[in-house]
Amino acid sequence: MTKINKLLVANRGEIALRVLRSAKEMGIATVAIFSEADRNALHVRYADEAVCVGPPASKDSYLRGDKILAVCKQLGVDAIHPGYGFLSENAEFARQVKEAGLIFVGPSPEAMNIMGDKLSAKQAVQAYNIPLVPGTAEAISDVPAARRIAAEVGYPILIKASAGGGGKGMRIVNADAEFEEQMQLAINEAVSAFGDGAVFIEKFVTGPRHIEIQVLGDEHGNIVHLFERECSIQRRHQKVIEEAPSAVLTPELRAEMGRCAVDVARACHYAGAGTVEFLLDDKHNFYFLEMNTRLQVEHPVTEQITGLDLVKEQIRVAEGQPLPFRQEDLTITGHSLELRVYAEDPQNNFLPDIGTLTTYVRPQGPGVRVDDGFEQGMDIPIYYDPMIAKLVVHGATRAEAIARMLRAIDEYQITGIETTLAFGTYVLNHPAFVSGNFDTNFIRDHFPADALKPAAPDQATAEVAAVLAAMLLTAKKPGAPVAPSEMPAATGSNWKRNRLGAR
Repeated sequence: MTKINKLLVANRGEIALRVLRSAKEMGIATVAIFSEADRNALHVRYADEAVCVGPPASKDSYLRGDKILAVCKQLGVDAIHPGYGFLSENAEFARQVKEAGLIFVGPSPEAMNIMGDKLSAKQAVQAYNIPLVPGTAEAISDVPAARRIAAEVGYPILIKASAGGGGKGMRIVNADAEFEEQMQLAINEAVSAFGDGAVFIEKFVTGPRHIEIQVLGDEHGNIVHLFERECSIQRRHQKVIEEAPSAVLTPELRAEMGRCAVDVARACHYAGAGTVEFLLDDKHNFYFLEMNTRLQVEHPVTEQITGLDLVKEQIRVAEGQPLPFRQEDLTITGHSLELRVYAEDPQNNFLPDIGTLTTYVRPQGPGVRVDDGFEQGMDIPIYYDPMIAKLVVHGATRAEAIARMLRAIDEYQITGIETTLAFGTYVLNHPAFVSGNFDTNFIRDHFPADALKPAAPDQATAEVAAVLAAMLLTAKKPGAPVAPSEMPAATGSNWKRNRLGAR
């Protein structure tokens, strides 16, 4: 085992701050990196040391592995935690870290390579009898041959980039007539996004739920799963609300999916924290989708129901320590929800709404956790993902967790930009979500474009507005009494009665 004494976090924002906090609790010295746009960021101020690695653009700063390794050498760093995004799933960077004599807090480069390509991942898990979505077993570029396979699989089908992620290089094809055009679009998008035009074909599972299983392995061959997360509330194939556990998994299905997830990790000799993603159809058949070889954005809901700190577990595994628990030691306690608070306008197709956090007040109280990297007065940079925070709650039951999340959203004060807070309220109040009867098409099926438009004011609200207008027109000083003649004719407002009674 090798003790980590000094850790560099090769990331920014809320995940950098979250990793730094766990490291501090473990007595590990910390180093932050930042771009010129993040010079005043919270993670920069929190770390023991901080170094600027370049201009705002990611390609010139957070993706510059050479600069990051140079900082490590300069400051005597032992290990690098990549967070998620940026270099977290870059096998070549992980290899360079090891070659530099440093510890990479994550899986091996070999495991990353296997699971980083969806086709090689499928080939690796076949020996373990993991359920797979029907489709091609290898990349295909021959359009006539691909069209024949699509007909055999049966429409609708999904064309997916082999090296893809985040919904890029992905096209749904509903009929043979549109196949050729959609395949070419998928190839072009894959080349643009990943520099790799390899695509494959899968049967499109209609009405699927997105269920993922958190796994954790060590370098001694021990692998466990930490139960599931429901991630079906998505926009543009990216998650907005997650929960643990799922409302629809039975104990038997949970155990079976957990066993398959562990086998997926075993197929690539996985060490560290990772996530195995599955599609669950309306008949509760599940299919392996992919494995993410890093910490997930939504990992807090797993922490809430298990009582574990996944970052600390990652660090211990990287030090060579064995897992301190077995599968039978792990249980689910309560229910947890996470809302990703994005600087986006849900009424305008969730387009980013970058600006200044004019007001920024976090919710508090029992069972509420906010992972963020901002404070009031800061700007949301245009260069990075527009996520402001992760609002996480935990309750004894799903109903309590929903009620607690609604209360926390109501307390969260953000002005200056549009956010997904109101969208979260809409979803959590919707009968489909409350009942658990929803899938990845929730936004398409249940979120009309005008869903968040303010309702018409009721009579009492109108009376208050009229009184305030009268005060402004007569230039009354704050606190001055309002004459009865200045009041509107209606008498139904408690506010008005109380105001007159104050005289």
